[in-house]
Amino acid sequence: MPSKKALVRRPGPRIADGLVTHIERTPVDAAKAQEQWKGYVAALETHGWETFLVEPVDLCPDAVFVEDAVVVFRNVALITRSGAESRRPETPGVEEAVARLGCSVNWVWEPGTLDGGDVLKVGDTIYVGRGGRTNAAGVQQLRAVFEPLGARVVAVPLSKVLHLKTAVTALPDGTVIGHPPLVEHASLFPRFLPVPEESGAHVVLLGEDRLLMAQSAPKSAERLADLGYEPVLVDISEFEKLEGCVTCLSVRLRELHA
Repeated sequence: MPSKKALVRRPGPRIADGLVTHIERTPVDAAKAQEQWKGYVAALETHGWETFLVEPVDLCPDAVFVEDAVVVFRNVALITRSGAESRRPETPGVEEAVARLGCSVNWVWEPGTLDGGDVLKVGDTIYVGRGGRTNAAGVQQLRAVFEPLGARVVAVPLSKVLHLKTAVTALPDGTVIGHPPLVEHASLFPRFLPVPEESGAHVVLLGEDRLLMAQSAPKSAERLADLGYEPVLVDISEFEKLEGCVTCLSVRLRELHA
């Protein structure tokens, strides 16, 4: 049976100082972010996910975006090395968490850089964004770890977004969805479905055709509901001010060995 475990990390006291690269900075309400994070975790748990708290890193404003610190394929974890040097202290707590859950652990080494938000898994295909946070050496190291396990790694050039999963994610049937103005190479995906809002491109697969989505994408949610999916909407507006989305607030572990 597939596992339904998710790593999450509480927002730290410095969250308002998080990095912003492709959007204009606006003030972040730290108290509201805490409440929104609780709602996000509750949505996971309500739909059958067992959540595990990763040790906080209060000095790192972006540590709540826990997905960036690790990539997991089957039972193997690759601890990342962010292209943003200030984020590199976020990884030890995530490494400890995945090891405790039974993953074998690998690491991205200098000169490689890789952010988990640049990695989209669709079946055995791993798309990896090559942009500001992930370099060619990082892509090569990811390929070296996961291709022997049966993965097919496809590099995707990026210039318009922070991470690949800022532009695209995938539905349960493998269709990649994205907001066209931000998707530079839609032809790389065998099936591509446009959505009308930027945040509508971000879905977390909860199981049984349920999709965790941001409340800020009502038109996209309606379009996906018309296709037979059940959107589960959460308010993550404070995290969106920091280029965050529903995918980067957790690490979903779906293929852990029993």
